[in-house]
Amino acid sequence: MSSSQLPLIDSFGRLHNNLRISVTDRCNIRCFYCMPAEDVQFMDKSELLTFEEIERFVRVAVPLGIDKLRLTGGEPLVRRELHTLVAKLAAIPGIKDVGLTTNGIFLAEQAADLYAAGLRRINVSLDALTPEKFKQFTRRDGFEKVIEGIQAARRVGFDPVKINAVSVRGMTEDEVVPFGHFARETGVEVRFIEYMPLDADNAWERGKVLFAHEIIEKLSAEIMPLVPTVLHDRTAREQPAHGGGHGGPASDFVFEDGVGRIGFIASISQPFCMSCNRIRITADGKLRNCLFSLDETDVRSLVRGDGTDDQIASAIRSSVAAKKEGHEINTARFIQPARPMYSIGG
Repeated sequence: MSSSQLPLIDSFGRLHNNLRISVTDRCNIRCFYCMPAEDVQFMDKSELLTFEEIERFVRVAVPLGIDKLRLTGGEPLVRRELHTLVAKLAAIPGIKDVGLTTNGIFLAEQAADLYAAGLRRINVSLDALTPEKFKQFTRRDGFEKVIEGIQAARRVGFDPVKINAVSVRGMTEDEVVPFGHFARETGVEVRFIEYMPLDADNAWERGKVLFAHEIIEKLSAEIMPLVPTVLHDRTAREQPAHGGGHGGPASDFVFEDGVGRIGFIASISQPFCMSCNRIRITADGKLRNCLFSLDETDVRSLVRGDGTDDQIASAIRSSVAAKKEGHEINTARFIQPARPMYSIGG
């Protein structure tokens, strides 16, 4: 096997096949765990990778083993004609899956075009099920538009539609049971995400995290018991060297009667770093091997300039090789990245 065909395996034996692509840092809401409320300094549009530059980068990454893509932001649906990029990426030989994470406000008007372009997986960020609590999180209106977007996505054929709900102590305890019923009544899959230290205001505290096990206990007590969809522990999910690269972040459960799927991304209480299969590229073309990385690799200069495909591939390999063991949030060594979530890409 030539070096150009070797899989993307880091020094801890983790195989990488999942690329997250931020298409913009702009957003039409202002979630406190992601962005400042006002006076956000966005990148100049000339700094953003073009659709053609993104396509080229992905075409280089595919022979290295990348076969899953997810488009993020900011809010990706504020990027004009996003379905055009979806069609370009879905058509690349070797790409098995293209997903999208959106706040859903523009989803109703774009769902059909995105589905027709080849998008099949969609996650909608929604932290509350009332307009009042929605505005407390987002500092903007738009709850009804998000609900319309979820309904439109299901109507055009997205299945499942997943809801990403950030869990914050002191804010979302009362949302847990309504989300459980929402999953049972609508067929969407609700995924609770532990509040992570990627806010623009550096206001995160561990004490503000509503932990996954607490949510499981609450749902089990007030609706009915939740049971894992696959009976395994964390160690069973860790990948051996040259393994399958399937390590996803969510632990999946279903209510005991089989109605209503619930997932948990317990990045704080149950880090999944040792099964991580992801790399990500920011909207301005910086390659990151971890959401919490303090280092970035500039690939925009290669993609936009005179860089060869081999040089781009080498940059990807070097980034993966330099990946650390984990994010260290639960240690005194943790340093919050200078970029907040909206600038990195969710």
